[in-house]
Amino acid sequence: MQLNIVGLLVGNVFFAFSLTPSLLPRPFFIQGILSGLSFSAGYGLGVATVALWNYLQLPVLRKRTALVIKSIAALLCLVVAVSFLWQANHWQNALRELMGMEEQAGLQPLLLGPIAVLLFLILLALARAFRWVFRVLAVKLRRFMPPRISHLLGIVAAAALFWSVIDGVLLSSLLRVADRSFQELDALIQDDLPRPTDPDQTGSLASLINWEDLGRQGRKFVAGGPDAEDLSGFFSAPMPAPIRVYVGLNSADTPEERARLALDELKRVGGFERSTLLLVTPTGTGWIDAASQDPVEYLHRGDIATVAAQYSYLNSPLALLTEGAYGAEMARTLFAEIYGYWRRLPRDARPRLYLNGLSLGSLNSDLSFDLYDIIDDPFNGALWSGPPFRNDAWRRMTAQRDPGSPAWLPRFRGGSVVRFMNQDGGLESGDQPWGAFRIAFLQYASDPITFFSPQSAWREPDWLQAPRGPDVSPDLRWFPLVTMLQLAADMVAGVSPKGFGHEFAPAHYIDAWLALTEPKGWSDAEVARLKTIFE
Repeated sequence: MQLNIVGLLVGNVFFAFSLTPSLLPRPFFIQGILSGLSFSAGYGLGVATVALWNYLQLPVLRKRTALVIKSIAALLCLVVAVSFLWQANHWQNALRELMGMEEQAGLQPLLLGPIAVLLFLILLALARAFRWVFRVLAVKLRRFMPPRISHLLGIVAAAALFWSVIDGVLLSSLLRVADRSFQELDALIQDDLPRPTDPDQTGSLASLINWEDLGRQGRKFVAGGPDAEDLSGFFSAPMPAPIRVYVGLNSADTPEERARLALDELKRVGGFERSTLLLVTPTGTGWIDAASQDPVEYLHRGDIATVAAQYSYLNSPLALLTEGAYGAEMARTLFAEIYGYWRRLPRDARPRLYLNGLSLGSLNSDLSFDLYDIIDDPFNGALWSGPPFRNDAWRRMTAQRDPGSPAWLPRFRGGSVVRFMNQDGGLESGDQPWGAFRIAFLQYASDPITFFSPQSAWREPDWLQAPRGPDVSPDLRWFPLVTMLQLAADMVAGVSPKGFGHEFAPAHYIDAWLALTEPKGWSDAEVARLKTIFE
C-alpha cells in the first residue's frame, strides 16, 4: 500500500497534538479513536496540499533534495510523536488530579496506537473507494462532456452515492435500533417504584395522569425527592411535602393536550397555592436532575411545586438530532399554559414562578417564551445549567460580555438581569443591583457541551485566554482542527466527577438557588448543614 509521505508527516504531527489534554480526561479507547481521526485528518490535509501544489504547477524540489528534507522532517515528526506519547499519560493524570480523580495505569498510551492505526486504515480504505468510484464515473461521463465538467459531476455523484449509503442505510438502521432501545427503556417499570398512594401525588389513583404513562424518568421524578418526613426531620418542625407534577409522553397525544393535563393536575393538587412554582424542562429522555430539584425543595421548606412535561424518550444528542423542534414546541406550549393561568391570578396571591433546565432542557426552556409576551408581567426568573453551545442567547451574551470578564464566566451589562456562576460562585455580585426579573447560568469552564465550537477548528477559543477557568488544565493548548476533535470527543465520552464538566454538584445548585430565589431564614451554618446531606 503506497502512502503519501507529506500526508504521513502532517498526520504524525496531528497524532501528537491529539495526545495533549483537553477539557476532560478521556478513556484510552476514546483517545485511540481521537488519535486515529486526528492522524487521518492530518494525512488528508497533507495529501490535499500536495495535490493542490501539483495542480497549480508550482516548482518541485529535485528528488535528492526532496529526499533529504523529507528524511529530516520524518525524523523530527517521529521525535515529536514519541515525546508527546511519553507525556500523554502524565497529562491525563494531571487533569484527573485537578478534578480529584484516581490516576490511570501507565500502559494505556501503548494500547491506543493499534486503535489509531486500525481506524486510519479503515478511513483510508473508504477514501480510496470514494476515489475509485469518482474516477469510474468521471471516465464514463467524459464521453459526453469536457474533462473538467466530467470530473466535477463525478465528484458530486460519488458524494451523493456515499451519503445515501451512510444516511439511508447506516444512520437510519442505527437510529431505528436506538429508538427501539430507548422506547423500551422508557416503558420499563422498576419494581422498587410502587404506584403512589398519596392522592396529592401524580400517578396515584386520584391523579388525572396514569402511573404507567409517566415513563421511566417521570416515575422516578414523582417517586423521588424529599417527603414531609425528610423535611420535618431536617428542620425539627412539621413541613409540607413538595408537590411534583409530571406529564409523560404517553399521557396525551399532542403537546397541547399534555400541557392542559399538566395545568389541570397542578391545579388539582394545589400547586398554585404554594409560595414558589418551578416550571422545569427535562433533558431528552425526560430526566430531571435530582441534584438541582431536591435541594431547592429543602431551601423552600417544602412550600414549593414543580411541573414538567416529557417531549422525548431519546437521550439529548439523539433528541436534538432527530426531533429538535419537538422539545422547543413542548416547552413553549407548557409555558403558555402555565404562565397564562399564573398571570391571571391576583399578584399578591400567586406563587413566584421560576424556569429551570439542564443542558438540552435549558436550551428548550430558553426557547419557551418570547420576551415581548411577558414584558408587562414577567415571571420571577430562571436557572439554566450547562447551556449547550447551540444556545443562541447564551452565545450572544457571552460574545457581548462586559470588558474584562472572561468568556468562561462573563459579566453581561453589569449583571442587572443576567448573571453567570461556576464552582466559585458569581451570582452574589454585579456592577448593578440584580433586579426582580433574574436569569442565572450555572456553568463550568471544563464543560465541553457548553464550550464546544466548530470555529475552534480554525480559531483559538476565547475561553483559552488567560486567566483560565479554575478547572481547565494549564497544559491545554490550541491546535488547528485537532482541538475541535478533542472537544467533540470530550462531549461524547469525556469523564468527570460532580462539580466538573457536565456533572453539576448539589452544593453549587444550592448556592445558585439561594442567590436566585432568596428563601428566608437561612444562616450560613444551616446552608452548610444542608450541603452535607448532599455530599
